[in-house]
Amino acid sequence: MSIIYKPCGMAREYSPYALNIYIGCSHRCKYCYAPHTLQKKSEYYFGKPEPRKNLLKLLEKDLKNNKYTEQVLLSFVGDCYCDSADNGQTVREVLKMLNYYKVPVAVLSKVGKKMLRDLDIFKEFGDRITVGTTLTFLDEKKSKEWEPFASLPSERLETLKTLHDNGIKTFASFEPTIEPVESLKLIKKTLEQDSVDHYKIGKLNNYMGYDKWQDWEQYAKDCIALLRPTNKQVYYKQCLRVLAPNVEFLECECDPDRYIVKVNEENGNIQISLFDK
Repeated sequence: MSIIYKPCGMAREYSPYALNIYIGCSHRCKYCYAPHTLQKKSEYYFGKPEPRKNLLKLLEKDLKNNKYTEQVLLSFVGDCYCDSADNGQTVREVLKMLNYYKVPVAVLSKVGKKMLRDLDIFKEFGDRITVGTTLTFLDEKKSKEWEPFASLPSERLETLKTLHDNGIKTFASFEPTIEPVESLKLIKKTLEQDSVDHYKIGKLNNYMGYDKWQDWEQYAKDCIALLRPTNKQVYYKQCLRVLAPNVEFLECECDPDRYIVKVNEENGNIQISLFDK
């Protein structure tokens, strides 16, 4: 059984493959779905997680037996750069192994500068990697309320800029969008500093009815007004599109696989295809 797996449902809109390094997280985000999904009590999920047992051996076996030409996301369960028991060493070894086997990779985290300790490995991937962060609030007080132990928004924005300036393809995840006004402010910030290549935009889902009173159609219109003139690569998640029936989305804005990192093999030659040029 492969340790790299095919996600389903809403997760599939993010990546065709995924790898979870830890089964736990230190961020304690209010909206986190993982404890419920894994049927774990919060006190057993949140904390300093250990790497999954025999992860590196299982991963090497998987990579020897299977070829992955479409991106593997790190990760859906837990932030791979959270405050872990191994101080992130397993993440670094996983990245080295994925790079050795020429696997295309997407990294998603909320930690900010801590990701930069692996900047040297990100660079070794070349066009086979994209690195992103989740952006929820520009207001630091609200950010701490909802994501108590994740990095502050200013640090996440700064890290995106550093990655982009170092030639790393970047993406920003606006899922969950909790308060559209805050997300729109963040989109404007990323455009001002020109730090994001690709945007993934969704909404808060099924958290104590908090999403029921938001005007999601207007949010979609406002995002389009900001982003479409820039020709940035944008994907609007289905959960948002279905609540914006009067919005005309472009075909490229509705295809979850259009901008993934992938490797195409033709006539024995490897061709890298990362986003539309």
